[in-house]
Amino acid sequence: MASVAQLRAFHSVATAGGYSQAAREMAASQSALSGQVRQLEAISGVVLFERGPRGVTLTADGEALYQVTSRLFSALSEASQMLKSPAAEGGRLRLASDGAAHSLPILEALRRRRPKLVFSIQLHNSDNVIEQVVHYRADVGITAQLPKDSRFHVQPLTTMAVGVFMPADHPWAEREILNVRDLQGMPFVLRERGSRTREVFEQILADHGVTLGDIMEVSTRDGVRETVAAGFGMGAVADLEFGFDTRLRFLLLADARTVINEYVVCLAERRRVPMIADFFRCADDAYASRQPPEIVVTGFSSGSCARAGLRSA
Repeated sequence: MASVAQLRAFHSVATAGGYSQAAREMAASQSALSGQVRQLEAISGVVLFERGPRGVTLTADGEALYQVTSRLFSALSEASQMLKSPAAEGGRLRLASDGAAHSLPILEALRRRRPKLVFSIQLHNSDNVIEQVVHYRADVGITAQLPKDSRFHVQPLTTMAVGVFMPADHPWAEREILNVRDLQGMPFVLRERGSRTREVFEQILADHGVTLGDIMEVSTRDGVRETVAAGFGMGAVADLEFGFDTRLRFLLLADARTVINEYVVCLAERRRVPMIADFFRCADDAYASRQPPEIVVTGFSSGSCARAGLRSA
């Protein structure tokens, strides 16, 4: 029969992606972890890892066991949290988010509520955030992808408008606002498929019959920012995610009607875990005063302004 120590060793190696990283995280030796995993494989009669020059990968049996151990150690962590004194307010919360900017106000509020709580933040595209939560690799997710799955507890967080950004010395950098049709034939640097920002931006382009010029794909938001700053094209970004960079200029799209909705998600079975419940409360508090974005469209002939209606993606 497998021991908890053997299962924990397996789970740690699978989560870390290798023995060396797992050993560092557990403050154990690689040989000790390897021995535990070998014993587990011998007891069960199945191979759990494929070993190669670049590390280890899970076999089909390993993947199946990892789903079980994820639930097991998540439940043990929850039990520990439930039994802790409220005065301790400790523990570790793993957050998967599609952007750091809209995560930080929540973490700041949560740190005030639970000063001993340790955070870890994983940045992914919207689709991968959902994957991290469903596979117990994250306790909470912030994502623009609304889960269509009854296993999730979902709370609306905020609404963001999509705009474009460019180098500060771009000819358009002095403008106050752009129209979608201005982008016809322009070169762009975009995130990979699976990015909700890219999905919404491409829907906006399609709604206006606009085709971009050359497109360069970059896998991270920081990579897109640096590539745009280097002059390879313009980028698309939500207003809350742009941040501050003196090398770049952000402009809203005046006639874009589609916005991005952000959500806080967790597995419904875990919503009452104290630190997760506190995260949802802090998210609600942090964004309670934020109003949905409004775009002011300036009429070029008369200078009058009109409020543009927006729709959710």
